[in-house]
Amino acid sequence: MIRLLGYFFGIGTVFALLVAGGLAWYVDSMSQDLPDYQVLANYEPPVMTRIHASDGGLMAEYAKQRRLYLPIQAIPTLLKSAFLSAEDKNFYEHHGVDLEGIARAALVFVRGGPMQGGSTITQQVAKNFLLTNERSMERKVKEAVLSLRIEQAYSKDRILELYLNEIYLGMGSYGVAAASLSYFNKSVSELEIQEVAYLAALPKAPENYNPFRSPDEAIGRRNWVIDRMAENGAISQDDADVAKAKPLGINIRPSGAYVSSADYFTEEVRREIINRYGTSALYEGGLSIRTTLDPKLQVEARKSLQRALVQYDQARGYRGPVDTVEIAGDWGAPLGEEKALGDVPEWRLAVVLAASDDSVSIGLQPSREVSGRLGPDRDMGTIALADMRWALRVNREGRSGSVRAADQVLSRGDVVYVEKKDDGDGYRLRQPPKVQGAMVAMDPHTGRVLALVGGFSYAQSEFNRATQAYRQPGSSFKPFVYAAALDNGYTPASVIMDAPISIPDGNGGYWEPKNYGGESAGPSTLRLGIEKSRNLMTVRLARDMGMDLVAQYAERFGIYDKMLPYLPMALGSGETTVLRMVSAYSVMANGGRSIEPSLIDRIQDRYGRTVYKHDNRKCESCNGNGWADQAEPELVDDRQQVLDPMTAYQITSMMEGVVQRGTATVVKELGVPVAGKTGTTNDEKDSWFVGYTPDLVTGIFLGYDNPTPMGHGASGGGFAAPVFVDFMKQALAGRPAVDFRIPEGMTQIAVNRKTGMATSSEGADAIVEAFKPGTGPADVYQIIGDDNSGGTPTAQAISPAAAQAIASGAGGLF
Repeated sequence: MIRLLGYFFGIGTVFALLVAGGLAWYVDSMSQDLPDYQVLANYEPPVMTRIHASDGGLMAEYAKQRRLYLPIQAIPTLLKSAFLSAEDKNFYEHHGVDLEGIARAALVFVRGGPMQGGSTITQQVAKNFLLTNERSMERKVKEAVLSLRIEQAYSKDRILELYLNEIYLGMGSYGVAAASLSYFNKSVSELEIQEVAYLAALPKAPENYNPFRSPDEAIGRRNWVIDRMAENGAISQDDADVAKAKPLGINIRPSGAYVSSADYFTEEVRREIINRYGTSALYEGGLSIRTTLDPKLQVEARKSLQRALVQYDQARGYRGPVDTVEIAGDWGAPLGEEKALGDVPEWRLAVVLAASDDSVSIGLQPSREVSGRLGPDRDMGTIALADMRWALRVNREGRSGSVRAADQVLSRGDVVYVEKKDDGDGYRLRQPPKVQGAMVAMDPHTGRVLALVGGFSYAQSEFNRATQAYRQPGSSFKPFVYAAALDNGYTPASVIMDAPISIPDGNGGYWEPKNYGGESAGPSTLRLGIEKSRNLMTVRLARDMGMDLVAQYAERFGIYDKMLPYLPMALGSGETTVLRMVSAYSVMANGGRSIEPSLIDRIQDRYGRTVYKHDNRKCESCNGNGWADQAEPELVDDRQQVLDPMTAYQITSMMEGVVQRGTATVVKELGVPVAGKTGTTNDEKDSWFVGYTPDLVTGIFLGYDNPTPMGHGASGGGFAAPVFVDFMKQALAGRPAVDFRIPEGMTQIAVNRKTGMATSSEGADAIVEAFKPGTGPADVYQIIGDDNSGGTPTAQAISPAAAQAIASGAGGLF
């Protein structure tokens, strides 16, 4: 018997050794082509890029995988405890493999069942980072081998850090930091017990515990995690009972732009990042981008522009409803399917339920719940006839006419925009305007774009009219013609002939520009020419200087990349953008130094290292090790001087006259020193105003996307300048008035505003003019461009290439 037992023991031992050898051989063969686990040491997962305003406010996030990488030290203990309780309570005790769990999964597989879990957190790291999701015994073996090696190479905290930042938790979120924001709109440090437990419930199957589709399953799984936390001593049982009694409390974080009114600005930054670093860097690089945006100024810029566009559009009448829907039964359902202008939160879509002579009953578009489902609210309101009186002028299909009653304008089922009245009693009828515009506000000393609006609504049209629309600047270009003159021997008191002129157009005809209104004033000073925006004087001045010189200055200021040296270009018949014009005016505002307009202050990579900085001024002594009574550090501004500082002040002073006595007297309302210039092209197709104080430059353009006459009165002074005033009132509120800085060495002499000759400062026509050293009022009355008859014999012919611009009516008016 003993011999028999020994026989069987020997056979069993040999068999066990064979099995062990076979397993060892199998494991060794599986280990031959394993991925290199050492790559985890330099792991850089795709991380979300975030764009911030100048005050730190979040503007937008971009990612293919929404992930914010957190070091383990920044992850709260409560959150770690929740995941360990749910996924691997013995994580800090085992060596990477749960033998009992693997045996259980293997037994199920041998019996013909599917592969099951039982994986430790280390094994999940091995699978997620280095292997596929294939459900096979081979993958489980490789996973176990890699887990043992990972445990030997890395600390437990490093492994847990990788896991908590990599795992997918639903809602497009990878890692606990992004999931915390997505589900609760909170940082991980703000999460409560029931919230960390819900996140820890998600790794098993995020879609199975969706808070909207499967709320009961989600709560059940969350409560199971809370119980495990209590069992493991992470929380008390009393805290667990309180947490389980609470609802899920899902608070979905809004997507898109987070800073109000900044959609155009944000999109411009997005495009710039792609141009600089590529798409992968934007969506996977984890960049932190600090922009130049001033949120308060941005909101005011958007309001001012929208107000002007709506006012202009309403004066042209009502064009009809946004849509028409069937309102039988639940009117909220079809209305809820209509897409509203999401970036104009003051307006809401509504459907007309009933209309009478003096009022309209409306139903407001229902809100949407966080799940995306249409809410149960069915709010109603009224539009009184007085609040839609502008719409009594009907303008449809190219025909216009007037009506007297509300029900002649609106009918049942019409979908329209409405805005709640200031007193909260009723609504006003609104319609998205067809006319468009753009506004840019810039710091002239740094080129930082503080506000940028590219149209009425980004939701209505993504085309950015501040940077992408090339339009004729009209007379707003004239200051650069005059600046070229002042920089090359002319003075503000130089006298130019303001009289009719006829110039060969190269096609056998003649170009005969005119002043607005057709009149001419005879000999006038340069100051008067720019204050009254005289076309004839500007053409004569440009002809006297030579258009090659004007073109050089236009290119130097960055208005055009290459300007054709033809006389019509002196009146702003070329095409440029609002951003370029504001940048050019900033050079005159800052004393003549070139600037590079920028929407970005700084870009940092995922590790916080600065990879781009807009301000490149040098400061050798800014990083001193100690204080030893040395002089204060000074920033060295080595930017190019593209305009004489004295010339910059002279042209600024002349443009102050535009505000005080010229085509932009509406701007005087601001009550502070302001310089600026209006611009209007023929038939009022483009309306401009660009103006500045010593520390803020703002430019406005208004016009139809397809250049169309806007009608009499839609000029730079009548249409664009009031928008400037509206915005600057808010931008300058609380700031002390600052005078423009006069460069040292300039002399100020009283001259006659008509003759340009010295006079008593008390004369009715006297004005104090700034002169450079060695210059002053003329001793002899001289007229530039005086050819007696109007100029044909001595006029400079323009080339045939400019004929088309002339024929199309190009050129500034006033």
